[in-house]
Amino acid sequence: MIQKNKLLQVSSIIMIIGGVIGVVAGTMAVMGVGLLALTLGSEAKMGLLFGGSVLSLVSSLVSMVAGIIGVINADRPKKAKICIFFGVLAIGSAILASTLSMMGGNNFKITSLLVGLVLPTLYLIGAFQNKELAQTMSIENIKI
Repeated sequence: MIQKNKLLQVSSIIMIIGGVIGVVAGTMAVMGVGLLALTLGSEAKMGLLFGGSVLSLVSSLVSMVAGIIGVINADRPKKAKICIFFGVLAIGSAILASTLSMMGGNNFKITSLLVGLVLPTLYLIGAFQNKELAQTMSIENIKI
């Protein structure tokens, strides 16, 4: 029996929790921007606000799905590639969300970007550890 990758498992659980909170907040943000657009009328900034809200919602969904996949596959090294894919996707969506937020008029905050990247990076490290384990297992099977 293969032992679970603790780094992948713990980071995945935290990503699920953060993803669920983000989905709730993102849904409220999308509805709030829609209500604001109805009340004030549409402007160019309203489009960026809506786009940022939707991207935040999508980013949270990606994190939640990545977390679920990570928990399921923490003891399955052969499934490391799917975890790596979702880890890269989570990092990309965090960078994109930060960029869109800056384009919408918010100040660029390196600390919030770094904090948003820490967990997906830990997740990705755990996924790469599983990939190395899978390669090691393949080499051992060939020697036998």
